[in-house]
Amino acid sequence: MKVALGGTFDPVHDGHRALFERAFELGDVTVGLTTDDLAPKTRTENRYIRPYEQRKRDLAAELEGPAERHGREFEIRPLAEPTGIATEPQFDALVVSPETETGGRRINEIRRERGLEPLDIEVVDHVIADDGEIISSTRIVRGEIDEHGNVTPEREGRQPDSIS
Repeated sequence: MKVALGGTFDPVHDGHRALFERAFELGDVTVGLTTDDLAPKTRTENRYIRPYEQRKRDLAAELEGPAERHGREFEIRPLAEPTGIATEPQFDALVVSPETETGGRRINEIRRERGLEPLDIEVVDHVIADDGEIISSTRIVRGEIDEHGNVTPEREGRQPDSIS
C-alpha cells in the first residue's frame, strides 16, 4: 500500500510520531513537506518556521526508525499546495490528524473529479501532553511543553494566562 502524509513538522513531536507510526504500519510512505512558501500559510499563528531543507533533514532522521521497524520505504517531497501530493493516482491511503481530516475529504473530492479512487483516510488521534492539552509545535515553540508533552520547568506551577 502507498500512503501519503503531509505537514510542516517544525518541530517534530510525539503527535507527529504517532502519525508516522500509523503510516508505516499501513505501507510505504511519501511525506509531503510544506515548502517555505506554503508553510506560513498553513499556520493560524504567526511564528518563525525553519527553512525547508532543515525541516527535511530532521524529518528524514525521524522517519528512518519507523521505516526500518516496519520494513518500509519512504520519500519526502515538497508540498506546494494544501491538497498536494495526495491527489496523485498512486496513493491508496492518507494519514491525517483530527484537524486535517476535512482536508482529507477535500482531497477525495478532487480525486473523484479526476476519476480516481478515493483514499482510505486514517485519522490518528492527538497525543496529549502532561497538562491535558494536545501536543503541538506551536506549544513547543512557545516553551510550554517539550516534544514529548512534558511541561517545561519554567511553566510548571504557573497559572494559565487569564483572558482580559
